[in-house]
Amino acid sequence: MEFGRFKTENESQTVALAQKFAEGLTGGEVVAFFGTLGMGKTAFVRGMAKGLGIDESVSSPTYALVHEYEGRINLYHFDMYRVDGWDDLYSTGFFEYLEMGGVVAVEWSENIENALPDDTIFVTISVGENENERIIEIERGRGQ
Repeated sequence: MEFGRFKTENESQTVALAQKFAEGLTGGEVVAFFGTLGMGKTAFVRGMAKGLGIDESVSSPTYALVHEYEGRINLYHFDMYRVDGWDDLYSTGFFEYLEMGGVVAVEWSENIENALPDDTIFVTISVGENENERIIEIERGRGQ
């Protein structure tokens, strides 16, 4: 698993970077995404799914709140865009998923930042020099 700052030129490069990143995951990790709408957070999760041996099509869980995917390591993909407060967060089952041994990917993490484990991996995605270029920063969590 690589940490650092990366630049991708298009969505397929973002997916490939995420796949390589996820191949180093062992289960139990929380990956928290930061970035505005359209930055490629779901594309990164699609690549992670490939790296975890998941063949299913990955989509944003905006209305379902969480999608579950089975692979070499299970992936639990959350969208916290509509989560507002602790009661909402508890109702998603988020804390139970943390104990299931899979990889938990969380889009719109800024809405639950205070609830993230200390060893969370932070992935921040922003626009580069042109509209398709992405700057992707992958960092160890606060407790690392």
